[in-house]
Amino acid sequence: MFDFSTPVDRHGTWCTQWDYIADRFGQDDLLPFTISDMDFATAPCILDAMQQRIGHGVFGYSRWQHEDFLSAIEHWYQQRFASTIDRQMVVYGPSVIYIVAQLLRQWTQPGSHIVTFTPAYDAFYKTVAGNDRQLIACPLSKTDNHWIMDVDLLESQLASPHCQLLLLCSPHNPTGKVWSKAELQQIAALCQRHQVKVISDEIHMDMLWGDSQHTPWSEVATCEWALITSASKSFNIPALTGAYGLISSPASRDAYLHQLKQCDGLSSPAVLSVLAHITAYRQGESWLDALREYLQANLHYVAERLNHAFPQLNWQPPQSTYLAWIDLRPLAIDDDELQQELINQQKVAIMPGTTYGDEGKGFLRLNVGCPRSKLESGVDKLIAGIQAMQTR
Repeated sequence: MFDFSTPVDRHGTWCTQWDYIADRFGQDDLLPFTISDMDFATAPCILDAMQQRIGHGVFGYSRWQHEDFLSAIEHWYQQRFASTIDRQMVVYGPSVIYIVAQLLRQWTQPGSHIVTFTPAYDAFYKTVAGNDRQLIACPLSKTDNHWIMDVDLLESQLASPHCQLLLLCSPHNPTGKVWSKAELQQIAALCQRHQVKVISDEIHMDMLWGDSQHTPWSEVATCEWALITSASKSFNIPALTGAYGLISSPASRDAYLHQLKQCDGLSSPAVLSVLAHITAYRQGESWLDALREYLQANLHYVAERLNHAFPQLNWQPPQSTYLAWIDLRPLAIDDDELQQELINQQKVAIMPGTTYGDEGKGFLRLNVGCPRSKLESGVDKLIAGIQAMQTR
């Protein structure tokens, strides 16, 4: 029913991944597998809805606090996660990271400790540092293709008098770890014990593979918390802007909305984003399920090719996300030299693991959100680059 195989030319569309690749990699003639958006057109139902809205021709100020938007979110959580949410907790914002940053300033003081599991989404490092807070790394360890948290280390970090917040990524970017409900309950209990607030970034919540199941933080939360997410990753609409969240405390919600409206002047949301979210959550389920099948097959393709070329890797697809977090440590290849080979000789851009912190050393993050033909070319270049390194 849906075509994910026909390439869409994104050149000349002010596209970060394709048009501004030189900003990060120094060259503009590379095949990119970088920033976490996809090369697919969004769901036809969203395109149809936006075309109808554009046909109306009037784009005045808009609102998000209405039945259509709130009920669509309720519907999605019930359908996808069998979870009932409290619509009174819902807030809106221009992006997930905007809401995270606002709550970080609201709930913590300059110099305070913010704990997060590493390797971590690079915007976490930038947002914490940019707001004069200190990010405290709680490294995940890899055991038999599973990512494990160090509970004792986590508790010692949460117990610090300087710690005020846990910044959680669920599912986890870049490892693709899906937190079990038991793990989340354990984290929630520790945060309650030490009176640490929680912000859970759940933007990848719809991209789970196999038998993995996402548990919204709202299902396990004990102390003050916020769950922040968006349809932007799932339906490839980040350029429309727009995110939403659940904030548990009425006082914190009021403070956030005051900052959003009175201080930052963002009282009117992007109307096409609101419409896209409503349409995605009401009509986009079949498209998303087809997309998930395609992405999962792409991840298995990467595993098949890499493990055939380098059996010692035994790389397995992640539990979630369309981001292949590839562990190259068994090959003992220098990260910087590999990047130079990939950029200068293979003409491909793949995110180096160190982008996501010191724990990313020896890894690559390859975005498989693209037609298979592009992925085949990218994997060919990656394998050729690794083999060139091995023959030196």
